[in-house]
Amino acid sequence: MAEHAGIEELIDDLVTANHILYNEGVVDGFGHVSVRHPTRPDLFLLSRSIAPGKVKAGDIMVFDLDGNPVDESSTSGRKPYLERFIHSEVYRARPDVQSVVHNHSPAVIPFGVTNAKLRPISHMSGFLAGGVPNFEIRDAGGPATDMLIRTPQLGVAFARTLGGAAFALMRGHGAVAVGDSIRQVVYRAVYAEQNARLQAEALRLIAATGGGEINFLNDAEAAGADAANYANMDRPWELWKMRVAGQR
Repeated sequence: MAEHAGIEELIDDLVTANHILYNEGVVDGFGHVSVRHPTRPDLFLLSRSIAPGKVKAGDIMVFDLDGNPVDESSTSGRKPYLERFIHSEVYRARPDVQSVVHNHSPAVIPFGVTNAKLRPISHMSGFLAGGVPNFEIRDAGGPATDMLIRTPQLGVAFARTLGGAAFALMRGHGAVAVGDSIRQVVYRAVYAEQNARLQAEALRLIAATGGGEINFLNDAEAAGADAANYANMDRPWELWKMRVAGQR
């Protein structure tokens, strides 16, 4: 019974996360968020292939680290996301990761296709310190992929690029955030998008005023800010959750 109750609570948070990410403009009809199983680290929970804003508890499926549904009889007729291998291979490579978001949030994409490096401009995004890796799918899949992580091999290549980072870009595609909880990973996905917008605006101001450079957070400031924000992770979560109440 305890395990069942834990799963139910986790599924509820996972559904809420889908709705928050949609409401905050991080995902639209595409994108997905997952969470590792609370008692089986070799399994993870992820919705069937559906727009995140429409996800309900009955849409949640359970997968193994090969990206396969663990109970075919209970998933009959439910199509999984093509890119579930992002999640499976990150969980395999990173035992510390408990939740994963993949999105195509508009403001981050320019940083994956230019020489501009995504760096923490705001204390809310200290987790971006240390360098944001950028996955180049051509290196793993050749010059003619559809840009999707649709195989375990591409998932492995992405996880290798992510390394120990909290956030990674995907050239011409989007980004992935990882965290030690659903709340942390939603926070990171939302504030990475916000940081990208602020950084782009700062670059425009510099261009308009004829010079200067962005005064980014240094590593010590970023670490301190990230720790302070981590201690208050419930505050934005409860606000975002309130905004999507009634959409469940």
